[in-house]
Amino acid sequence: MPTTLGPVMLDLEGTALTAEERMLLARPEVGGVILFARNTESAEQVRELSYAIRSVRPELLLAIDQEGGRVQRLRQGVTRLPAMARLAAGVVRHPEVTRRLCQDAGWLLGMEMAACGLDLSFAPVLDVDDGTSTVIGDRSFSADPEIVAALAGAFVNGAPSSTACTRPAWSLWANTSPATAA
Repeated sequence: MPTTLGPVMLDLEGTALTAEERMLLARPEVGGVILFARNTESAEQVRELSYAIRSVRPELLLAIDQEGGRVQRLRQGVTRLPAMARLAAGVVRHPEVTRRLCQDAGWLLGMEMAACGLDLSFAPVLDVDDGTSTVIGDRSFSADPEIVAALAGAFVNGAPSSTACTRPAWSLWANTSPATAA
């Protein structure tokens, strides 16, 4: 029978588990752990932390916000991907090359996160950059929703099946036409 995960995704204080965190992770309400920059030193250290978490509860979902560009929590021992807007820069003149580049970036990010013992990266951003938010900015593929959808789809489809990007949210959004999304 499959294990049901609890609804709580929590974070950790540092780069190694504390005794208190081990007790917290054992609670049935916990379904996952999200890592932030304070939890990462290198790919090897994140792999060890993932192993430590899984020694408490192997079924927990382990995630990180690793998008590339300015949102790259893990920086040592992994590829420094550019922001999604940079990946998308050639889409008008070279749409197929750009789509393949996004697909390859998704594959690379997914493989590296899987090698660190992680299940999920909160990438790519599916927001449309309408120029009003500095928070989104170059994290978005484009100001055009159709380009965002196409390139995000390529990115997610490139991710290996051993890891996921924002596939659950993407799957729901991709099945909604722009006319019915409002």
